[in-house]
Parts: sequence; structure tokens; C-alpha cells
Amino acid sequence: MGRGGWLIGGSFVAIWASAFTVAGVVVREWPPLWALGIRFGLTAPILLAIAVAMRGRVPSAGDALRVAALGLFGMGGYLACAWLAMARIPTGLVALICATTPLLVAAGESLVLRRPLPRLAWVGLLLGWAGVALLGFLRALDGLDGAEAAGFGFAIVAAAGQAVGLLIFAPAKGRVDMWAASLGQTAVSALLCLTLALMLEGGPPGLPGPATLAALLWSMLVVGIGAYALYFLMLKRVPTSTASALQLLAPPVAAVFGWALLGERLFLSDILGGLLTLSGLALLLHARSRG
Repeated sequence: MGRGGWLIGGSFVAIWASAFTVAGVVVREWPPLWALGIRFGLTAPILLAIAVAMRGRVPSAGDALRVAALGLFGMGGYLACAWLAMARIPTGLVALICATTPLLVAAGESLVLRRPLPRLAWVGLLLGWAGVALLGFLRALDGLDGAEAAGFGFAIVAAAGQAVGLLIFAPAKGRVDMWAASLGQTAVSALLCLTLALMLEGGPPGLPGPATLAALLWSMLVVGIGAYALYFLMLKRVPTSTASALQLLAPPVAAVFGWALLGERLFLSDILGGLLTLSGLALLLHARSRG
């Protein structure tokens, strides 16, 4: 890959992992849905300016609907559930559960789109979900309260929502301009989260403290814009199989960030379940790269 490729890949992993950490900071002070709605609402005009400057192509009507679905499920729905989860369970656990999205995407491609999967990929699917089940089961043995159980549920729904959005958007992936797609899904996500916030969380929050404001700006600019740009740059410099493997590093890095910066604690059962899940993901990616 070269030094430049490793630098880009390593930066992407660190920034992607930090998305969970800064979200954990924000939801300690602000309601999750309001925080996301404000973040998306402030990000959309910036993306509009970038799309105009980059002369982004306006998608066709059919592709625009797919972009809207990606925003509804793959970004807005995904992050709404993920941030609700992070208000209840450690950010590292949410990062791990959300990392199972490729398992759901692969299963959806096979069962819904009728695209065959290698046998080794099915082994990876079973192994990955066994890790999630083990993680939840061992946590339950220690005693899950209602908030923690809801957190696990929100995290699983987040992964499922992202998978649905990606599957719907997949046919348009090669046709839609990157910045146009980012703008469209962000605008839809803003409408979704602001609507849900008004319905479920009441009036808007007060002014944020310095830490919450800094975390919100990092989430909006560095993660919401920088990470996506860096990801597309990484795909140009790094083999696709390597880029997929690098994304597996984000959950353990997020767990380390949560421990070091938020004082979160992970149990041995979390580590065992996480290793099993990531092993299944690695096996799935390896099988699909060979297929």
C-alpha cells in the first residue's frame, strides 16, 4: 500500500472510531435525537456549498429516491438508534454491534437479492452473530437493567437500519455523485431526527457546555464530512479488501477511546464476544474477496 496508504487508512480508523466517543460525550448532556437533528441541520448547508463547488451531479429521480432511503435508514435511522444506544450502554459495545452491518448486508444480498455467498462466508455470518449473542447472553447473566437491554436493542436496530439503507442504495452506488449523495442523505436525516426529537424529546435543549460543543463540532466536521471524504480517498489508494479489513479495527479502537476518555468499563465477556464477532466479520470479508 505504501506509507501514504497506511497513513490514510490509519487516520480513517481513528476518526471513525472517535465518532462513537464524541457521541458518548454529547449524549451525556443533550438528548440524542435533538443533538443529531441539530448536527445534520448544520452540516447540510456545508455539504451544499461543497457539492456546488465540486460541481456535483444531480441524481436522477430514481436514484434520488435511493439516496433518500439511504438517509432515512442508513444514516438518520442508523445514527438515531446508535446514539440512543450510547446513552444507555458503553460506546465500545455500540461500535461493536454496529460493526455487524456487513453481516446483515451479506445476508440480505443472499436472501433478498439472490446473490450466492461462498460457504466460508456463511460460516463467517454464523460466527459473527454467535459473538453478538454470546456478548448479550453473558451480559444478561450479570444482570441487565431495562436501560441496558434497551441499549442493546437500539444498537441492533441501528445495524439493521444501516444494512437496509445500503441494500436499497446499492444499485445507484456507481451512478450518484459522492457529494450529492452525502447532501441528500444528510438533509433527509435532519428532517427525520428533528421530527422524532419534537415527538419524543420535547422542546430543544439549552446551550451546550464547552465539551459538548467541541464534541458536536468534531462529529459534524471531522466525522460527518472529513471521514467520508477520507474513506473515498482511501478506496483510491488502498485495495478494497484491505479497506474492509481496516474497518474491523474501528470497534476495538472505539472501546479503547471510551475507556481512556469516558471512563467506560468493558468486561471479559464483552472482549470474548467481540473477538468472536470480529473473527466472523474477518472470515466473511475474506470469503467474499476470494469469491
